[in-house]
Amino acid sequence: MSNKKSITTRVHIVYFGFVVLMVLGIYKTILIQQAGNASFFSETKDKIPTRAVKRFPRRGEILDRNYTPLLTSVSFFDIHMDPTVVKQEIFDKEISKLCVGLNNLFPETSARDFENYIRNGRAKKRRYLTIKRRATIAQRRVLKELPIFNLGQNKGGLIDNDETLQRKRPHGEMLKRTLGYCQNIGERNELRVGIEGAYNELLAGEPGEEIEQKISSGWKKTGKMVKNPIEGADLVTTFDIDIQEVAHSELLRQLREQGAKSGCVIVMDVKTGFVRAVANLQKGNDGEYYELYNHAVGTKEVPGSTFKLATLMAALEDKKVRLTDIVDAKGEYEFYGMKFHDSNDWGYGKISIQRAFEVSSNVITQVIQRAYRNDPQVFVERLKSFGLADQLGVEIKGEPTPTMYAPGHRNWSGLSLPSMAIGYEFQQTPLQTLAFYNAVANNGVMVRPQFIEEVRRNGLLVTKSKPIVLKKQICSMQTVKSLQSCLEGVVKNGTGKPLQSSLFDIAGKTGTAKILNDQNQYGEKGAERYQASFVGYFPAKEPIYSCIVVISAPSKDIYGATVSGTVFSAIANKVYSNTLKYHKAINEQGKRKNAPPQAMNGNTNDLLQVLKYLNIVKQMDAYSDWSAVAKNGNALKFYPRKYSKDVVPNVVGMSARDAVYLIERMGMHVIIRGYGKVIEQTIPAGKQAFPGALIELKLR
Repeated sequence: MSNKKSITTRVHIVYFGFVVLMVLGIYKTILIQQAGNASFFSETKDKIPTRAVKRFPRRGEILDRNYTPLLTSVSFFDIHMDPTVVKQEIFDKEISKLCVGLNNLFPETSARDFENYIRNGRAKKRRYLTIKRRATIAQRRVLKELPIFNLGQNKGGLIDNDETLQRKRPHGEMLKRTLGYCQNIGERNELRVGIEGAYNELLAGEPGEEIEQKISSGWKKTGKMVKNPIEGADLVTTFDIDIQEVAHSELLRQLREQGAKSGCVIVMDVKTGFVRAVANLQKGNDGEYYELYNHAVGTKEVPGSTFKLATLMAALEDKKVRLTDIVDAKGEYEFYGMKFHDSNDWGYGKISIQRAFEVSSNVITQVIQRAYRNDPQVFVERLKSFGLADQLGVEIKGEPTPTMYAPGHRNWSGLSLPSMAIGYEFQQTPLQTLAFYNAVANNGVMVRPQFIEEVRRNGLLVTKSKPIVLKKQICSMQTVKSLQSCLEGVVKNGTGKPLQSSLFDIAGKTGTAKILNDQNQYGEKGAERYQASFVGYFPAKEPIYSCIVVISAPSKDIYGATVSGTVFSAIANKVYSNTLKYHKAINEQGKRKNAPPQAMNGNTNDLLQVLKYLNIVKQMDAYSDWSAVAKNGNALKFYPRKYSKDVVPNVVGMSARDAVYLIERMGMHVIIRGYGKVIEQTIPAGKQAFPGALIELKLR
């Protein structure tokens, strides 16, 4: 009986012993995770104090649609050394070689200084010597191969896991404001801007916890993780870096040429609403242009004549007018003592509504006043039905609600109706304007502009964006088709005629609006400030991209076609020429017509190589290094050209590359305007060439 009691007692002791150990284990884990204290009860002199600290993961990258980095995290490492762990024999034999290697990597410190520093640290038994702060990944890789350090942390003393991440934009100023940032501005407060701010949680991931040990010089990482961090997700944006580059560079060129205050460009995919490019540039205090604010998303202003599309849409939907109706565009229209003028002071005479739209006549003020003066609320409600009074709901913060007054509002007056007809007493952002025009290009379907196409984590797809339809049909299909015809007419026969392309048709509308100056006034006559814009889509018949260009306060010109339209045209031409789906292959047997394709003048060997690859018939009577090329029946005929180094060459018909080569080899300098082939040179061929002379080439 006593033996039985003794066995029972022992079992109880063992059982409760295990329970105590489990409780202590749980207690220790809680201390590590919450208090960062690794001791069971209290620290003793023999125990090394430890703590658990947060370790933040690598922040996700922001990429363009082809996975080109737009915003990425660059790693820098603080390199330390524990010289006390190296065996004496190895230390004495290899320390000089190590320090020579360190000097090669970091030449600002001599090998002798490195050696004295490390030997002194070892003698004082210092376990955390700082070797280099903010070393790059490449430098860290080399460090691991140096003598002593190649033995690793436990035997060589290399401590290289103190990583600092810094956000970098590989493309500099481009997309800076749209990509944005996220920064702390106080306890629990963050300033979130652009995509970086809108998707902060996804990009940031989840922090982990790592054990640190306290040593004489401070806290040292041990590399032991209590909780592994979760890497931030990568965002694949809708941007196309090729389209973005041309949008940015063309806007910058025009702003400089016009001396304008600011400008923005947006390029959007018609069917999906995916934004392919956004450029926002504003003049800084030094006179140069920077991405200081996202005007495309956040700045609302009176749109001017580009709003006439919405005005005409409302009148057509309410059956107030027909495109064939004749109006008297006399050049001046007066309402309640206020005069509205056409850009053409003497007017256009009796013309159709469509023609009035094409030439952007302000006779539309008279048409709308007569149609809606008895019930202006009908006009306002029709505009609201198009979604023009609503936000688009884009991911990026800062989108304002459009300003639209209505009868009964304190700002509504007898002038409000005719003013709204031509884009005044109404304000919206460039992106909101573009979304409306995009809906017309998209046969009446309004889609939300989007900036993110995919979310990926560790290379795997997490989510993929789909088009978001805001309105299935903003107006009747009959009205849409009528407006599409009007927009094509603007470029073919109206104010946008200078923007015609021989390769494809453009549809769009010019706009010039008087805006307030810095003193919140319109300014005296001759000192007014204007906003020039062009918005439309291309190709006109089967549109793929819509685009808006808005330039504020140009100093040399004010009209939408010449100020903003040229930027639009340059972007459209560049996108068209670089997009394969616009072009049919000319080397597909059985599909190519007998007529040969267009060819540029240029280097003969280059031309022959291309024609051979494309299996195109050539004719050549005599060989020369340079040739002019012209169609001759079903072949391309070569005409020899010889150039002297003393006279300016004839580069008309050449590519920019060949033209620049021929001119610069004579010591002359070249400025290039446009894209395509050279159509004009400022110094005529045959003139005496002077080193240092400047020649401008116009390309199309």
